[in-house]
Amino acid sequence: MKDNYYLDNAATTLPKPESVYQFMDSFYRSHGVNPGRAGHVLAVEAETMIVETRRMLAQFFGFSGDPNRVVFTQNATDSMNTALSGTLVPGDHLIITRTEHNSVLRPANHLERDRDVRVTRLSRDEQGYIDPNELRDAIGPKTRAVVINHGSNVLGAVQDLEEIGRIVGETDAMLIVDTCQTAGVIAIDMDRLGIDVLVFTGHKGLFGPMGIGGLLVREGIEIASPRFGGTGVDSITPFQPDTYPHRLEAGTVSIPGIAGLHAAQKWFAEVGRAQDPTQTEHAGACCAALAHIETVERGHIVALSEGLKAIDGVKVYGPNGNQRRVATMTFNIDGVPADQIGAMLDADYAICARAGLHCAPLVHEDEGTVAQNGSVRLSPGYFTDEEDIAHVIESVEELAGMYVE
Repeated sequence: MKDNYYLDNAATTLPKPESVYQFMDSFYRSHGVNPGRAGHVLAVEAETMIVETRRMLAQFFGFSGDPNRVVFTQNATDSMNTALSGTLVPGDHLIITRTEHNSVLRPANHLERDRDVRVTRLSRDEQGYIDPNELRDAIGPKTRAVVINHGSNVLGAVQDLEEIGRIVGETDAMLIVDTCQTAGVIAIDMDRLGIDVLVFTGHKGLFGPMGIGGLLVREGIEIASPRFGGTGVDSITPFQPDTYPHRLEAGTVSIPGIAGLHAAQKWFAEVGRAQDPTQTEHAGACCAALAHIETVERGHIVALSEGLKAIDGVKVYGPNGNQRRVATMTFNIDGVPADQIGAMLDADYAICARAGLHCAPLVHEDEGTVAQNGSVRLSPGYFTDEEDIAHVIESVEELAGMYVE
């Protein structure tokens, strides 16, 4: 028996590739200086690493614009607040979905209450998918932005960005996409899909550390500076520079966090070239890696979902059949509070899961699971193995046998 069976990758991936740990440690030891603030060799080399990471991430996400428009933030919540508060003004109309995480729901609620922004919250079907026609009907002349949760952190449903991007692209609205559950698992071509602002976090599928995230901003989209301060360049100017990335990056960036993303990007390329040695460019190698990773994770979630659905008294939420999804699912045992099941999985079976509302309360309102304290989420990852899946199924079956007659 393992010490822990980790199935909480939707919260943060664990473990990271060994190369990520090693590079973060070695680079911070040798180059833990303030980049862009001095002309000495260590500062220049640290800045070079940051510039290269911006370039790799731009290619990774299919963004052909200026890599300086890859902006680093504290996390995806920071990125989403920056994107929304920096573009919406009183009288604007914002469209979001009821699948969103609180990183979108709460900023939208505050904009609605405090800035007189009208908010539409699109419904979804029983499996978690929104109707693109409903989105088309909701867009009006004052619609400034549409925010789409690419992959649900509760149900695992992956929205049809191609159709959504086509619909939004026919209007004056901008498309903001939350990729927290899909970046690093599903290939995302920002240019082809018509994404105006792509929000990412580092510590989930991108296999980076906590405390680093970012956003990619298409040319023509201007986001007001959320804060003001030092940039290391143009210090004589009394106001925040208008140019990217300094427009949105006030103060010192996270050298350890960016170093982690840097190493992870190289790891993706190595995985991709192991699958297809002909891929010499970073973008192509990463696409090959993502196709492989998605296949591996889909195998895990299909086995897990089918195993749990076969257990009496267990209800599994989310997609059925072959719809596109990420490796995240939630379940409940009839009549048992979700947090009780989560605690027992941890204490008695060494299973790391997450029970509760998962910072997505509208999903649980729609599923009718609020009274049960939400649901139990299982999210296998690339490094999950067959032993993990089998142990979880056996453990849930044993637990259900205690409560279900």
